[in-house]
Amino acid sequence: MDEDSQENRLFAAFERHDEFIAAQNTLLAADLFVEPNREEEDVELHCSRKLIMIFGEYQEQSFLLDPYLESLVSPVAECLRRYAMACVNARGAQSSRSRVERLADLLHNYIKFRGFFPHEVSDLSIALDFIRLPSGPVKDPSQWGLRYAVLLWLSLICRIPFDLQKFDDTTRSGETANAIELVGKDRLNMAGLEREGAATLLARFYARKDTKQQLSSFVEWSITVFRSSDVILSIGVLQVLCELMKSGSSEQLQAFTQQFLEITDTLEQSTPLASNTLVRKYRTKLLSRVALRLMPPNIFRSKLTCNAVNGNVDDGDDDIDVPEEIDTILESLFKSLQDKDTVVRWSAAKGIARLSERLPSDFSSQVLETILGLFSIHSVAGASVYDTPAIAEATWHGASLASAEMARRGLVQTAALGSLLGWLSKALYFDIRKGAHSIGSNVRDAAAYVIWALARAQDPESFSPYARELAQWLVSVALFDREIHIRRAASAAFQEHVGRMALFPHGIDVLRKTDFYAVSVRRNAFIVAAPQVAEHLEYRSYLIDHIISITLRHWDVAMRELGAQALRRICELDLKILGLECASKMAGFLGSVDVSDVHGALAALSGISEAYRAQESEENASNRQKIFAFIAIVSKDVVMSPRNGLVLAAACDLIASSLTLQEVELQEKSSVPHWKRIIDQGLRHRSSSVQQAAAAAIATTKSMYGVLDALDSGLDDYTMDERGDVGSWVRMACIQGLASIFEDLFRVSGNIPEFANYLPAQRYHSVIARILRQGVERLDNVRQTAGHCLLRLFRIPLPTVAHQEEWRIKGSELIMKLDASGTITSWSVGEWLFPRAVELLCVQEYRQPLLTGLIHSVGARTGSTHRPASSSLVSFAQGLPLLAGDSSYSLSELCDDLIECAQGRTTSNAVVVPIFQTFNMLLEADVLSRLSSVDNGPSKLERLLNIATRNVQRLKNVQRVQECMKIVVNLLVVSSVSKSSSERIIDFLSHPYPKIRTSTAEYLYTFIQSRDLGWEADEAVDEFLLETEWYVFEIFCPSNS
Repeated sequence: MDEDSQENRLFAAFERHDEFIAAQNTLLAADLFVEPNREEEDVELHCSRKLIMIFGEYQEQSFLLDPYLESLVSPVAECLRRYAMACVNARGAQSSRSRVERLADLLHNYIKFRGFFPHEVSDLSIALDFIRLPSGPVKDPSQWGLRYAVLLWLSLICRIPFDLQKFDDTTRSGETANAIELVGKDRLNMAGLEREGAATLLARFYARKDTKQQLSSFVEWSITVFRSSDVILSIGVLQVLCELMKSGSSEQLQAFTQQFLEITDTLEQSTPLASNTLVRKYRTKLLSRVALRLMPPNIFRSKLTCNAVNGNVDDGDDDIDVPEEIDTILESLFKSLQDKDTVVRWSAAKGIARLSERLPSDFSSQVLETILGLFSIHSVAGASVYDTPAIAEATWHGASLASAEMARRGLVQTAALGSLLGWLSKALYFDIRKGAHSIGSNVRDAAAYVIWALARAQDPESFSPYARELAQWLVSVALFDREIHIRRAASAAFQEHVGRMALFPHGIDVLRKTDFYAVSVRRNAFIVAAPQVAEHLEYRSYLIDHIISITLRHWDVAMRELGAQALRRICELDLKILGLECASKMAGFLGSVDVSDVHGALAALSGISEAYRAQESEENASNRQKIFAFIAIVSKDVVMSPRNGLVLAAACDLIASSLTLQEVELQEKSSVPHWKRIIDQGLRHRSSSVQQAAAAAIATTKSMYGVLDALDSGLDDYTMDERGDVGSWVRMACIQGLASIFEDLFRVSGNIPEFANYLPAQRYHSVIARILRQGVERLDNVRQTAGHCLLRLFRIPLPTVAHQEEWRIKGSELIMKLDASGTITSWSVGEWLFPRAVELLCVQEYRQPLLTGLIHSVGARTGSTHRPASSSLVSFAQGLPLLAGDSSYSLSELCDDLIECAQGRTTSNAVVVPIFQTFNMLLEADVLSRLSSVDNGPSKLERLLNIATRNVQRLKNVQRVQECMKIVVNLLVVSSVSKSSSERIIDFLSHPYPKIRTSTAEYLYTFIQSRDLGWEADEAVDEFLLETEWYVFEIFCPSNS
C-alpha cells in the first residue's frame, strides 16, 4: 500500500493491537538501569519506531484505542512509577539514558494521543521526590520528555481532592505545597513543553481550595516578574494565569479581577514584553477570560441560533448588568483584532465572540457593528479592494475572523447581514501586491470561513435575497483563486450552503463540478471545472467578468496564462456571441501602463483567436483579422522593450494565432504595419521562450521560402567566442526546425495546392544535403542531432502529391545503414558513423556538402573524430576506380571535388587547411599517385601543386604553410610532377619563417629516407638538410642552394 493511501485509510477498529502490545512489552521488559548492547539497542529502537508509527496511523481516529487505553497505559505508568521509586530509594544509581528516553517518549505519545495518564494520591511523594533529586535523571538536559511526563503526572495528582498537609512532616506544615509550587516555578523559564507542563501543574495547584494563600502570593510575584520585563519567564507566568482563569472557580478568582487587569496594562506598557507575539497572545487570552468571569452565561440566548436572527429580539436579556470593565476590555480586544500576528488576532476574535454571547442583544449588536467598522478603516469610498494599503491586511483579517466567530454563534442579526456580506464580497478578493509577492490569502480564507459559519447559523429566509450573488462569489473564488486552501475553503462554504439552505442555482450540479478534489489542482479548476460551471447561464457572465477584471490582471504570470486558457474554454461554449464580446473588453487593457494588464489581454486575445482558428470559417477568419488589428493598440515602446519579454512573447503568440493571408499580402498597408518588426525583435530576444513564440509566428506567415532561407542560413553559423563553438547551438536548432517544417508540410501536402512550387524537390534535397554535412562534422552533439532529424525525415510518409518519389531521400539503402535505432550506438560515435557515411559520397545530390563536412572532421583536433574520419575516407578512396565508367563515383572526380573546394575558399584558412590535410592524408596513403597513369591525372596533380605553392612566401599562417609543404614533398614520389615538386621545395627551405625552414628540412629528410623515390639521394643533400642551421636569420636563395 503506498504512502498516500496509507495516510487516507480509515480504520474500523484497533487492528494492530497485538502488534502494538508485543512492541510495548519488549520496551517495558528492558532494565532501565542497565545499558543495552548493540543488538538489544537495535531491537528496542525498532520497537520504539514501530509504536510511534502506529500512533501516527491512528492519530485521526484515536477513539478506537479507548477500549484498550487503560490496559495499554497502565503498564507504562507502572514502569515509570517503579523506576522513580528505585531512583529515590537508591540515590546515585546510574540508569540507561537511551532506555529512559524511549520510556518517556512512549508516555509523551500517550499524553499527546489521548491525554490519559493513570494516577493515584500515593504517587505524589514518589513523583515529587523523583523530580527533586539533585543528581537524578531528570537533571539530564536531554531528558526533557521525562521531565514533561513527571510534571503532567504531578498536575493530574493535584486535581484529586485530598489534603496536601497529610504528606507534610508534623513539624513543617505546608512543606508539600511549597515543594510543588517551587517545582513548577523553577521550570516556568524553560522554553518548550517543560514550560507548558509547569504552567499546567501550577494552574491546577492554585485551583485547589487549600492553596488560596499561595495563589495570592503568586499573583503578587507575577506582577514583579512582568515589571522586570523577563520575556521567557513572563510567557510562562501568563500561561499559568490563562489556564487558571479557564479552569479555576469563579469564587476563588473574582477577588483578583482588578489585579489581572493591572497585569494586562503592565504588559501593554512594557516595550520588551509588548513586542513579543506570545506575550500579546496570552495577554489577549487573559483579558478575554477575565471578561467571561465578569459576565455570567446568557440563558436567554441559544448557542447557535439567536432570536435576533429572525429580527425578534427577546427583551428578557435587557436586565443583565454589564460591568464597566467590559467596555475597557472590549476596546483592548478590538485593538488586538488588528495586531500584526495571526495568533493574537485569532485569540481576540474568539474572545470577542464568546463575550458577545453573554452580552445583551443590543450590546452584542453594537459589538458586531464595531467589527464591521474595522473594514472601513483603510477603505476609500468608491475604491476597489486592490487600492487598499498593505497595512489593512491585519485589520481585514481580524475583522473577518471576528465576524466568523460571531456568525458561528448566531450573533449576526438579519438587519446586519447585508452590510456584512457587502464587506465579505470584497474580502473574498483581497489580494494586494507587495514587492515580488502578494498579501491577503489569510483574509480570503477568513472570509470563506465567515460564509461557511453563516450557513450553519442563519435561516434560509434571511439569506434568500443574497443567494445568487453569494453563489457567484464563492464559485469564482473556488475556481480562480491562486491558493489551493482558498479554493478548497470557498468550495466548502458553497457545499455548506447547498446542504443547509438549498438556495444556490443548480447547487448540487455545481458542487459536483467544484468539489474538494476538483479545485485542488489549479489547472484542473481553470481548464476543466470552470467551463463546466459556465454551462449554467447564472454563472457564465460572472465568471467571464472575474477572469477579465481580476485573473488576467493578476501579478502572477501563471495565473494570467491559465486565465487566458479558461476564458477560451468558456467562450467556446458560445463562440459566436462571446468571442468578439470578450475580445473587445480585453482590447481596453492593451493601452494600460501596467505590463501585467497588457500581457494578460494579449494572452486572452490569443486564446480567443485560437478558438476561431479551430472552427475555421469565413466569419471566423474575419473575426481573427479584427483581433489581429488590436495589436496596433499596444505601444511600440512597450512591446519592443527588451525588459518586457512576456509582452513580446504574447504579441508573437497573438500574431501566430490571428495573422491571415490577407494581412500578409497587404504588407505595409496592414492594420498592424509593424508586425514583422515584432517577430524580428522576438527572434533576437535573449529568452528562449520569446524566441519560440516568434518562431511560431514565422511559421504562420505562409512565407515558406523566408523560413527555409533563415533556417538554412543558420546551418552556416560557426560563431566562436570564449565558450567555444556557440554557433553549434544555432545549427542544432535550425536542423530541428527544418525537420519539423518538412514533417508538417508532408503531412498536410494534400491540402496545399501546387505543392511542387511550394516546396520544390530540388530545394528539399539541397537542405537534406546540408543536414548530412552537419551529420559528419566534428562535434558529437551536432552529429547526433543531425542524424536523429535525418532519420525522422527518412521514415515519414512521402507527400500525397503527384510524382511523390521526387521527394524521397536519395541513397535509401545507404541511409538505412545509418539507422542506429536497433543498436546501442549513435551518430555521435565516429568509429561507427564515418565508415558508413562516406559511402553517401556516391550520391551526387549530397556529395559536395557531405565532402565538406568530412573534410572538417579530418581536420578536427579531437582524435575520436579525426582518426575514424581519416581512415574511412582513405579506405573509401582506395576502393574507387580511377575513372567513372560504370561507377557512380571515381578517384578522378574525388580529386576534382577536393581541388574545387580548395580553389573556391583559398582566402579562408579555416576551410583550406583541412582540405590540404585531406590531400596529404590521401598522398601519404599512395591513393592519388595512381592518377599519374590516366590521361588527365598529371594535370590534376599539377593544379594541386600550383594551389599549394601559390604566394607561399607571403602566407602568415604557419599551419597552412606546413600543410602546403607536405603536399609538395609528398608529390615527389609521383613521376609526372616530381620535377615540378622538387623545384618548389626551395620556396619552403627559403621561407622567411625559421619554423617553416626547419620543419621542411626535417620532413624532407624523413621522406627521402623512408620512401622509394627511384633514385639514390646524394650524401651532400643529406648533409645539407641535417647540418644547416635553419633557424639562423638568413634568407636562402636558389643561387645559394
